[in-house]
Amino acid sequence: MGDRLICFFMDTGFMREGEVEEVRTMLTSLGLPFKVLTVEDRFLRALEGKTDAESKRLAFRDTFYTILGEAVKGEGCEILIQGTIAPDWIETSGGIKTQHNVLEQLGVNTMSSFGFKLLEPLLDLYKDQVRALARYLGVEITSSNRQPFPGPGLLVRCIGTVKEDKLDVLKKATFIVEDHLRQIAPPPQQYLAAIVEDDRTPAGRGIDKILSKVHDGASAYYLAGRATGVKGDDRAYGKMIVVSGIEEEPKDLFEMPEKVVHADREIVRVLYSISDNSAKSTRKKRIKRYFVIVRAVDTRDFMTAKPSAVSLQVLQEIAKGVLKDKRVVAVAYDLTSKPPATVEFE
Repeated sequence: MGDRLICFFMDTGFMREGEVEEVRTMLTSLGLPFKVLTVEDRFLRALEGKTDAESKRLAFRDTFYTILGEAVKGEGCEILIQGTIAPDWIETSGGIKTQHNVLEQLGVNTMSSFGFKLLEPLLDLYKDQVRALARYLGVEITSSNRQPFPGPGLLVRCIGTVKEDKLDVLKKATFIVEDHLRQIAPPPQQYLAAIVEDDRTPAGRGIDKILSKVHDGASAYYLAGRATGVKGDDRAYGKMIVVSGIEEEPKDLFEMPEKVVHADREIVRVLYSISDNSAKSTRKKRIKRYFVIVRAVDTRDFMTAKPSAVSLQVLQEIAKGVLKDKRVVAVAYDLTSKPPATVEFE
């Protein structure tokens, strides 16, 4: 394509710390022309007041392609090439969740809606196949094996309302989680942090009774936020439950979620409390407090996934670092497979 190619990178405000410069270095080292679209304010305005995962995804999608349409027009381009892969349209068409980059499969005419023709050369490939293709084409291993990161970025890990303060906490927690988990040998296929407001309600006797059979002194509570899951072939936008009062290796608790979900079919995620400072923070009730969730999974194609056997010691080290931010009062580890949970939270 030569000088007819332009690479757009959209800084939506939902990038990780250092993300823009990392991608800039990666793409320019490959000899690709690179332009950053700095548009954080437009996304924050589009998402203001939205809490439902699907409404947030749709608002993100419309803003994303409106901005891209403007950029394409400004450069005099007619065709947009993007890296949509098979799981994106499979999950969207199946009603599990709307991936922001699925358009024509839903009947969206990109030319009339946004002003460009869309090409998707990777449409029938899965993530492991895309990596294999990259290696075949000679892409450096640091790029071809880069951590998966969703198009909407940290938006799908910011459960419920989106605010600058909340995103700031999430970016700091994400750096700590990635810094620790990339050093595990071998590292999980994907690892991340998510955030939700620290609003809790008791789980009730039924679930506490089940937990007492697993471990004496175990109890549970619900978080007010809801997360995206999958049950059968359908999307499940359900509850998150936190199990506390246990100090065991996470791998020894991997059978627990199935038992807990059986007790309450609305549950899509079972979280294991690693550290909780909420009792120490009661005097600061006027300050918004956050709950950080660590997620690490092993998978081949990301259509199904299992939680990684990260050691309790490593998780406690992560929690210690995350809790240095006094806006965070608790840290938990996600024990849930896909299904019933998805890898991402929204």
